[in-house]
Amino acid sequence: MPDVQKKTTSQKRVATQKTESNIFDPAKQVLWSRPGYLVRRLNQIHYAMFYEECKTQNVTPVQYGVLTALSLSPWLDQTAIGMELGLDRTTTADVVKRLQERGLVERRVNPTDKRSRQAVITPEGLRIMGLLQEGMARAQRRLLEPLSTRNQEIFMKLLSTLVEANNQYSRTTLKPM
Repeated sequence: MPDVQKKTTSQKRVATQKTESNIFDPAKQVLWSRPGYLVRRLNQIHYAMFYEECKTQNVTPVQYGVLTALSLSPWLDQTAIGMELGLDRTTTADVVKRLQERGLVERRVNPTDKRSRQAVITPEGLRIMGLLQEGMARAQRRLLEPLSTRNQEIFMKLLSTLVEANNQYSRTTLKPM
């Protein structure tokens, strides 16, 4: 008799799962069919992974991007930084100001255009980047981990293609270094 009850319980569980899978799930059936939703959601997931891996230094992915840009091209003006990373002027100015307050970048008035400011990464900024490098790399790997190596390559190529093909629609057009 106990075997019959287990079988009946198991059958009920399977029947319940089948019924639940037939229930309309807007997130899966509507939102998940929208590429924009999935891209935004993936960005949120990446931010969470970055924070988990890099929480010790209290640096955001955008701040890390600014530090990276300045490590590659010292004394960029804030407009150029924004163009490199696809950030608007207000966001760029705010991020650079916060990094300056922490001693991670230095700012100065552009000697050739007094209306603009330039920034350079400081030795402390480079030190922080070094501390975060492995955590940032782990976050990137974790994000792509569910994909096979081949699919990771394909995914990155497809993302690059979509960004390049649609760059002109962004409110801040990305201009690579």
